[in-house]
Amino acid sequence: MSFKRFRRLRINPILRDLVQETVITPNDFIYPLFVKSGEGYKKEIESMPGVFQMSCDHILKECEELKSLGLKAIILFGIPEVKDSVGSDALCEHGVIATTVREIKKAHPDMFVVTDLCFCEYTDHGHCGILDPKLKTVDNDATLKILADQAVIHAKAGADMIAPSGMMDGMITAIREALDKEDFINTPIMSYSTKFASSYYGPFRDVAESAPSFGDRRSYQMNPANRREAILESIEDEREGADILMVKPGLAYLDIIRDIRENTRLPLAVYNVSGEYSMLKMAGKMGVIDYEKVIMETMISFKRAGADIIISYHAKEMAKILGE
Repeated sequence: MSFKRFRRLRINPILRDLVQETVITPNDFIYPLFVKSGEGYKKEIESMPGVFQMSCDHILKECEELKSLGLKAIILFGIPEVKDSVGSDALCEHGVIATTVREIKKAHPDMFVVTDLCFCEYTDHGHCGILDPKLKTVDNDATLKILADQAVIHAKAGADMIAPSGMMDGMITAIREALDKEDFINTPIMSYSTKFASSYYGPFRDVAESAPSFGDRRSYQMNPANRREAILESIEDEREGADILMVKPGLAYLDIIRDIRENTRLPLAVYNVSGEYSMLKMAGKMGVIDYEKVIMETMISFKRAGADIIISYHAKEMAKILGE
């Protein structure tokens, strides 16, 4: 009789581990860090407990701690001292990101540094590129040029991988051509290939100081209701030369992760975003969930859906749990 075969595989805890299909390790994670201009600065973000804005000197200390936990990759976001209409700090070799990348690679050459490629943190209007004054939205083609310039600056500073997040049409082609022209042919691109205009990003805008000063980003980020378009966005970025694809956010879009997984053989990342992080933090604080078990279950859901890489503010906590 075979009707009890499921129970037979679950009764013994060693056997449960042997037949477990989805496994999480520290190697699955990229940890986001937010660097702010200045020195000796570290400020916790009220809406994201445990997440900080840090100056470069504190970022270097943070990298040391991450390595001690077995975490080997970070994604870096910049918060410049001065913002303007075109995000000039992001286009300067002495800007906050380029400077920090150089310092990280000098102090921690074994840390894999990914740089977020966008302009919302650097512009005074909070949008992801140069504005079209007539349409009052981002000028796609004008922004491609500065995205390409930004990518080269990051690569020259020592970035190990470029991660464009602005959702501009044609951005992968423009960035790949610019990198190859400057002989960065081995610098991979992890594209935010399917990024939704989501309400889950609220706390991120607190830490990155990147809220739009007017309007929203729905004219260039994806409609959360569109499934077929979500697949097409990622497939187009693969066609243009992206090395890794990404879905952002994660929890409300597990179906999209699975859809894209079934339509590509490229590595696939998911961004477990700020709102998702903060909700679990607050629920844990209120005692309405078993926090550690729920974050483990959440991470498993991302991998089970098809993600190879998880970008998450929970990465340090996960590394500690996995190391116990």
